[in-house]
Amino acid sequence: MESITSLIGISIGAVLINNFVLSRFLGLCPFFGVSKKLSSAIGMGMAVIFVMAMASSFTWVINSYILVKFGVDYLQTIVFILVIAALVQLVEMALQKYSPALYEALGIYLPLITTNCAVLGVAIINTGVNQLTGNPYSFIESLVNGVTSGVGFMLALILMAGIREKLELANVPKAMEGLPITFITAGLMALAFLGFAGLNFFKSFGG
Repeated sequence: MESITSLIGISIGAVLINNFVLSRFLGLCPFFGVSKKLSSAIGMGMAVIFVMAMASSFTWVINSYILVKFGVDYLQTIVFILVIAALVQLVEMALQKYSPALYEALGIYLPLITTNCAVLGVAIINTGVNQLTGNPYSFIESLVNGVTSGVGFMLALILMAGIREKLELANVPKAMEGLPITFITAGLMALAFLGFAGLNFFKSFGG
């Protein structure tokens, strides 16, 4: 049975220390594209959490019981992308039916979740070794890693959306308006999140 401390360590690592956007710099396209409004950021964040959770579950099972078992784990990336694409299609259909406004607001960035390297990244990480325990990720650990990585993505998206909405009202120099000030803001946020690297006390939880 998975250690609670291991799951807590995975969660803290995924949300703060190894945040996919601000530490690993993955998934930057939707991060910059959908962070103009807080409502859109929350919707995209929820969609990414769902896709990451489901992708982590499906890809772990497929990898453990099919790809590795039959010695075709070199097909890992292709199979994982197909699984992610199918899940994104499911989210698209659900949003189009039950939340057309959010579907329109997310626009092209919704299908682009398929090519969001953060989603593929968490699926591939789950096939490796949990650094806290030194053992391969279990199904529960993979699921927790997927959900909390999505939460970390959503946190970065919401923080950026909140700052950009404030910047709309700020007196920003003409040359810095738009993407320039957004890139500087993202850099400062990444520096701030670098401070969480000092939270290495939970390494002792593993083993």
